[in-house]
Amino acid sequence: MNPLLDNFFAPFETAPFDLIKPEHYLPAIQEAIKIAKEEIQEIKNTPIPTFENTIVALDQSGEKLNVISSIFFNLNSAETNDQIQALAREISPLLTAHSNDILLDEALFANIQFVYEQKEKLNLTEEQKTLLEKTFKSFVRNGAKLDENQKHRLREIDRELSQLGLKFGENVLAETNKYELVISEESDLAGLPEAVKEAALQTGEEKGKQGKWVFTLAYPSYIPFMMYSEKRELRRELFIASSTKSCKGDEFDNQQHIKDMLRLKNERANLLGYPSYSDFVLEERMAKSAPKVMDFLHNLLEMAKPKAKEEVKELEYFAKEIDGLEEIEKWDFAFYSEKLKNQKYEVSDELLRPYFKLENVIEGVFLTAEKLFGIHFIENQNIPKYHPEVTTYEVIDTEGNHVAVFYADFFPRAGKRNGAWMTSFRGQKTTKGKEFRPHVSIVCNFTKPTKTKPSLLTFNEVTTLFHEFGHALHGMLAKGNYESLTGTSVYWDFVELPSQIFENWSYEKECLDLFAKHYETEEIIPSELIQKIKNAANFQQGYQTVRQISFGLLDMAYHGTDPASITDIFAFEREILKPTSLLPDVEGTLMSTSFSHIFQGGYAAGYYSYKWAEVLDADAFEMFLEKGIFDPETANSFKENILSAGGKEHPTILYKRFRGRDPKPDALLKRAGLV
Repeated sequence: MNPLLDNFFAPFETAPFDLIKPEHYLPAIQEAIKIAKEEIQEIKNTPIPTFENTIVALDQSGEKLNVISSIFFNLNSAETNDQIQALAREISPLLTAHSNDILLDEALFANIQFVYEQKEKLNLTEEQKTLLEKTFKSFVRNGAKLDENQKHRLREIDRELSQLGLKFGENVLAETNKYELVISEESDLAGLPEAVKEAALQTGEEKGKQGKWVFTLAYPSYIPFMMYSEKRELRRELFIASSTKSCKGDEFDNQQHIKDMLRLKNERANLLGYPSYSDFVLEERMAKSAPKVMDFLHNLLEMAKPKAKEEVKELEYFAKEIDGLEEIEKWDFAFYSEKLKNQKYEVSDELLRPYFKLENVIEGVFLTAEKLFGIHFIENQNIPKYHPEVTTYEVIDTEGNHVAVFYADFFPRAGKRNGAWMTSFRGQKTTKGKEFRPHVSIVCNFTKPTKTKPSLLTFNEVTTLFHEFGHALHGMLAKGNYESLTGTSVYWDFVELPSQIFENWSYEKECLDLFAKHYETEEIIPSELIQKIKNAANFQQGYQTVRQISFGLLDMAYHGTDPASITDIFAFEREILKPTSLLPDVEGTLMSTSFSHIFQGGYAAGYYSYKWAEVLDADAFEMFLEKGIFDPETANSFKENILSAGGKEHPTILYKRFRGRDPKPDALLKRAGLV
């Protein structure tokens, strides 16, 4: 028996991770594709296409395949190995081919077009209109109107792109895992806090290097070393290792993969009638066009760069004053920034960590969600897990009704890619009167507990947890009929609003008092320390804004330029980043080859959306500040109009329904100290 093909009977029909083995995936995917094809054939055979028997039926088709593939690819990010990666290379082309079989099916598209052309006579709700429009557009934007030769070429392109994206990610993970900075002499640990040293010693033990301190490129190891190590040469070594991932001309090099992906994406866009890939992508975004995105980024850059230059000059003066350093290099920036922040605001990560025990912060985000949206989290150990470190919860509302299943996975592992993300194993929808509630997961790479200390988070890790939990709320509170329109199925430059707005609560005393208490004394975080956090919130915001803009500009350049002109990835990146460069370039370093957001994730021609959504989140949170951060009426409006609404209407309409007007950038500029 294959547990992936059986009906899921674990609590809440969750995935039976305790029964699934790698050898189950491929046959399950193959069988699920067969079932999905039969469902599509039934839609095509309908004598008179209607909204229900064609559009709704299509949205509901392939349910088994969607669930199985979600399980598989989520694990390929969070708990992968050589066997899973090999399977991914085999499964990904199957899914791409199946998707193309649907999107390029002439008979199916004819049925969809028939319904679409009747739309004015159908008396549809706004949600139904959106589904019809989205379905029709998805077919047109994926080749339904191409001739047979063009369709054949599009299939080839999509197959190649699916493989290249997987290979890109595998290379970045391999590069991250293979590097170790092994320290034998305790004198080389100068400046590092005791907790950081203890964690490195534990990593050494785990890697079979007893009595040695091992630092890796995983963020909880890399970042503290760069912030605190007084050994400049070791900081340089670690920085170079991190900044040369997959660009050294060896088996893990991604430069050619980037060129191939850009060429294929551009060819695909041209096939569909778009001048560039960015033009194709942005047609279905709030921003609408590349010129609008570029204007947005350049206007922000114009405001942020003068402040960023001042901040760098201040840091250079500070480094020279305390250490006689003549020029700051990139491996110096975090080190001196932390010292300067501590001097200016008397606040540091090591001062704050004791108040942010992971378990308390988790309880804090739960309490915040409870006060805002009336939901409760109950740990349920009967829900199967894909790894022992995962914690599983049932989410209920104030009446005790089931809302969602929530998975939380917090610590770095060899099989987990870097960073933090939210995902889902099952979306929300209503089919034939039965509602299916979502199964949502957040995956992070936080500071691990040691033999003597629990997991104590940096404040940046606290805001990361709030951020990912905001995404999770978007998924868990989904309310609609069609899975393709619920939860995070929204425009890409709108999807970061729920996550980024939720970060704001982590700065507020009324929220911090709920959970920020010293892990040893239980003392609530002092008011003066909270004020210092708020005072330091704008520290080097000019620099950080320019840094984010640089990523957005690089992304837009890659996906808006004729790929034939990109012959040297090193030279291209350096040229594009020149206007945002604030520190000396480091020969041989390259960020593009590990820029997973745009070459492996879904942010191609969309990285700007982080800054775009910051405008929305600052503007929206201003309303909470005016009414009270836990004001029930404001919270309920945000829940109904943003979190639960998903993508059932255009995001501009949803935002105006919540805010009462279009967003203004004033709140963001004020918050970042740019005006």
